[in-house]
Amino acid sequence: MIHSGLVSVTFRKLSPEEIVSLVSKAGLEAIEWGGDIHVPHGQVDRAKDVRKMTEDAGIKMPSYGSYYSVGHEEESVSFHAVLDSAVELGVQTIRVWAGKKGSNEADADYRKIIVEDSQRIARLAYEAGIGIAYEYHSNTLTDTHESAVRLLKDVAADNVGTYWQPPEKLNLEQCLEGLEAILPWLVNVHVYNEDDETEELLPLAGGEDRWMRYLKVIASTGREHFAMLEFVRGNSPDAFLEDARVLKDWLSRLD
Repeated sequence: MIHSGLVSVTFRKLSPEEIVSLVSKAGLEAIEWGGDIHVPHGQVDRAKDVRKMTEDAGIKMPSYGSYYSVGHEEESVSFHAVLDSAVELGVQTIRVWAGKKGSNEADADYRKIIVEDSQRIARLAYEAGIGIAYEYHSNTLTDTHESAVRLLKDVAADNVGTYWQPPEKLNLEQCLEGLEAILPWLVNVHVYNEDDETEELLPLAGGEDRWMRYLKVIASTGREHFAMLEFVRGNSPDAFLEDARVLKDWLSRLD
């Protein structure tokens, strides 16, 4: 089953209270709280408060969007601080970044660092009953599906998976090929629609042909996933509400 949701960093200028209200108005099912503004890493009292207001609104919290860069703890944030916040939020998954180098720049030594740190944080998360999922993004080791699959196989931890979003500059068939390749490890999905050339954000409705293909592939796993809106035109609540209606319609048509 695929549930609908929002990535909170879509609205960095809004408070958690405002985001909960907006998601409730949109009728979405979940929020992924971000670790930079809304639920800062290690601030467990803030996490406790945000958890209560979210649960009181009947909204799920499947994941914590951390800014932990695997292999770069000294440059980013303490994973222990990330884990403390994730535990207090009661999430199933912590999203992390697969290093700071693209696959074409990473040598064997760098990949080894990322694998070993992934295994370390996976063990810590496992003890807390939480999974790890990589951001699927450029300038990391998940910038291509080939590199992502290699990383996931090398880490070989049952509680480590990956997010997915359509990679930039790839056509529909290439995106589908990549999605299907990482499907066994897929956790959640970031949803948006942008112009392939200019990267300008567009109304989600214009991406229906592509996204219905993606969502049908995702649904084929038979597992639970969250499709979460990330970025909307002009950071506009009205644009978000419009996109939320579209996303809910798409998901309803998968049944």
